Amino acid sequence: MKRFHVHMHVDDLSKSIAFYSRLFAAEPARVETDYAKWMLEDPRVNFAISTRGDKPGVDHLGFQVDEADELAELKARAQGADMALLDEGATTCCYARSDKHWITDPQGVAWEHFHTLGNIPVFNEAAAQQPQAAQAACCPTGAPSAPAPGQAACCGPTASNPNKCC
Repeated sequence: MKRFHVHMHVDDLSKSIAFYSRLFAAEPARVETDYAKWMLEDPRVNFAISTRGDKPGVDHLGFQVDEADELAELKARAQGADMALLDEGATTCCYARSDKHWITDPQGVAWEHFHTLGNIPVFNEAAAQQPQAAQAACCPTGAPSAPAPGQAACCGPTASNPNKCC
C-alpha cells in the first residue's frame, strides 16, 4: 500500500509542530531538533517538516511504499514513461534507512519514491560525519541526474555547494 509523502521546509520548527499538531489533531510520530514527521492514517500521509532548506515551503512530494515490489513498480512506471530518474538505491536520509529514487515533474517539483527499511539516530549517516553547516536537505532540485564528478549523491552536500544537496 502506498502513502502520500509531503516534505516542507519551515523557519520555526516548534511553531510549525504546534500548528500541524492542531491541524491534524495528532502529535508527530517523530520529533528531532531539526525535523518532525506525522504518519497519518486518514488520509494516509507521511507529512514531514524540517529546518534544513534554504527557503520555507514545499520541498518535495512523493510516495512511500510498504513493500519492495511496490517500489520496483513505481520505478518501472517512471522508466516506461521515459522520465529522467535518479536512483539512489539504498541510502539514509530524514532519520531513516531507505531504498529510493527520484523523478522531477515538468515544473521542477521533485518526487521521491521510497521504501523505508528502518530508523536511524541521525538525519543522514554520511552528513553526520560533517560539520552541521555542511549538512544538506534530502531532496534533489531540478531534473534528476547522476551526480557530477566531485559531488555526493542526494542527502549529502555537493562539492560546489556544501549547503545544498544534488
